[in-house]
Amino acid sequence: MLTAFFGAAVLIAGTVYDKWTYFTVFLLISILTQWEFYRLSNIDAKLPLKVWGTLIGQSFFTLIFLIEAGVLPLKYFLIVFPLLASVFMIKLYKKDDEKPFTNIAYTFLGIIYVAIPFSLLNIIAYETGEYSYEIVLGILLILWASDTGAYFSGITFGKKKLFERVSPKKTWEGSIGGGLLALAMAFGLSQYFVVLNTVQWLVAAGLIVITGIYGDLIESVFKRSIEIKDSGRSLPGHGGFLDRFDSLLLAVPFIVVFIKIFS
Repeated sequence: MLTAFFGAAVLIAGTVYDKWTYFTVFLLISILTQWEFYRLSNIDAKLPLKVWGTLIGQSFFTLIFLIEAGVLPLKYFLIVFPLLASVFMIKLYKKDDEKPFTNIAYTFLGIIYVAIPFSLLNIIAYETGEYSYEIVLGILLILWASDTGAYFSGITFGKKKLFERVSPKKTWEGSIGGGLLALAMAFGLSQYFVVLNTVQWLVAAGLIVITGIYGDLIESVFKRSIEIKDSGRSLPGHGGFLDRFDSLLLAVPFIVVFIKIFS
């Protein structure tokens, strides 16, 4: 419980204070989460380029942030493409790698699965043209409300399994409870965070709940494939960084599309 409160406090304070504390906090989380993904891939006998892959992933995050902040022009984003191509070149020199293309694929998967969703948060943070914490903080609060509602509803009313083959403890009752609390949180946010109107906040909450559930299930599939219970022990009582941010990773791409195209 103490870990959850401390982690939430750091995330909220970093997001609200200014753009550079936001950048620092989420860059650190993105690095640790991507590194954790590569470490788990090693358990499954995969050999991704951990250091280089993480560097490329955080180049995505940093470049998108600096471009959105107006520090760099858009053309500098092109830097990521030779970095991506370099993965193939580096693998040529790995003599002990019996399945180089499988491991190249896992290197790219760490970037796509972890680094790019965190990078897309920067677009949300600059939706108004300058840094604004409201939508990013709102996404976090809605996710936490969904998790909290699902936990207590599942314990109290949970009977019908949601996806027993992948996650035996998840129930429809828990998911519905989580969804209702998330919608209530979104409605409350709409009264104070006017960057989105009430309908937009409610739609965003619906997307977050649905994609968050899938994000959690997808990470469960990944963990079951390598026969582990938690992604790590980095957060006492809460597993690893993938365990804590799996819902966010899948939710963010959908929220970005909704905000940029449909809102």
